[in-house]
Amino acid sequence: MSVYLERPEFEEKLLFRAFINDGMTIVYPHWHKEIELIYSIHGTVNIGVGDEIVHLSEGEIYFFASGEPHYFLASPNSERIVYQFDLSLFNEKQLKSVGDGSLIELFETGEKHSSKWSKSLVSDIKQLLQQLFEEYEKNNQGKKYALFSLLFQLITTFYRRLPQTQLEVKKGAKASTIKYKENLELLDRIFSYVENHYEESLTLEEVAKYSGFSSYYFTRFFKANTGMTFMRFLTEYRINQAKFILANEKVPMIEVAEKSGFASVKTFHHVFKEQVGVSPLKYQKMIIE
Repeated sequence: MSVYLERPEFEEKLLFRAFINDGMTIVYPHWHKEIELIYSIHGTVNIGVGDEIVHLSEGEIYFFASGEPHYFLASPNSERIVYQFDLSLFNEKQLKSVGDGSLIELFETGEKHSSKWSKSLVSDIKQLLQQLFEEYEKNNQGKKYALFSLLFQLITTFYRRLPQTQLEVKKGAKASTIKYKENLELLDRIFSYVENHYEESLTLEEVAKYSGFSSYYFTRFFKANTGMTFMRFLTEYRINQAKFILANEKVPMIEVAEKSGFASVKTFHHVFKEQVGVSPLKYQKMIIE
């Protein structure tokens, strides 16, 4: 199965989010530049990391470094809190001291599974994660200040107390991760272009030209780094826009089609039913009910 790039959707450019997934939420192989921490709050969570399966017991924590591919298997009777944040939050250029390693290295070389941490570190990180989730879920005054404060405490605690891994990094793994990161900036530009132009008659050739690639190279690059063709990505993006409109607005179907980037109502109806399994109108009724 292809490993695709995930772009977390953050609220108000906060570059942090936290949410709960139950054990039946299967997540396919993916990677992203953001750091991700998993906190198992009930049962055992089964995580695929590279060629290994990690069993995260209740109360344990695991994190993924930037660009590290991972996935989640079905884990019945379990729940996990997922935390994702972008390292640019921490303004590393200004705040990094001479003796500090880089933030990327901190997460690449640190022990990722809390089963290998000291009891005091586990206790302190769990407390921070619980506070982060509570602050994120509420809308108290100073919410962003509180979140930034807790995230900086998390980073400081990891810098000072996170044990270093005793396992040798597999040859080529770091080079692969670096290659992922080199592609992130370009992929972000491509996705931003789609976000700004999806309502127009967008073609692969147009986006390839914008990216500075030939159509042939762009096709290969996009498939290799996202796990899907560009046209499939564009169709899925437009369908998701249509779902949002159908769930939140009461407008004629012709307007839904136009707002989500489809050339005609007929095309929109056909593609939506093919992708979602029901007609747009039936989907809207299901959401309302």
